[in-house]
Amino acid sequence: MRINCRTISRGVAEGEVLLTHDPISFLGNVDPETGIVAEPQHELYGQSIGGKILVFPHGKGSTVGSYVIYQLFKNNVAPAAMINLESEPIVAVGAIISGIPLVDRLEKDPFGLLKNGDRVVVNSTDAFVMIKK
Repeated sequence: MRINCRTISRGVAEGEVLLTHDPISFLGNVDPETGIVAEPQHELYGQSIGGKILVFPHGKGSTVGSYVIYQLFKNNVAPAAMINLESEPIVAVGAIISGIPLVDRLEKDPFGLLKNGDRVVVNSTDAFVMIKK
């Protein structure tokens, strides 16, 4: 199934979905050395975002979060791609400077279509997400 979307940061990645309904503050919620969600109250607590297609509603928190995303990339523990309901500048800048594909405004609700473990292709260069079966 192909779902059109808006491109924020260009690129193509394929991987396994890791989905959360909780917004993510990369500064404080995610360990930049390991890629593990470190916030005990977060839905993804204890899980690694490294190499995943990270699906979350939007970012939150400090502008330093952009640089945490870059640190994740430099430490090889960044998500392969990210999907947001509505991206905001902190996540957008982090994705752009790290070369991580990022899309938002999918034509269908990703929380109704995707579940953890699904395989998807995020093609933010051509503005679509493909769910693989």
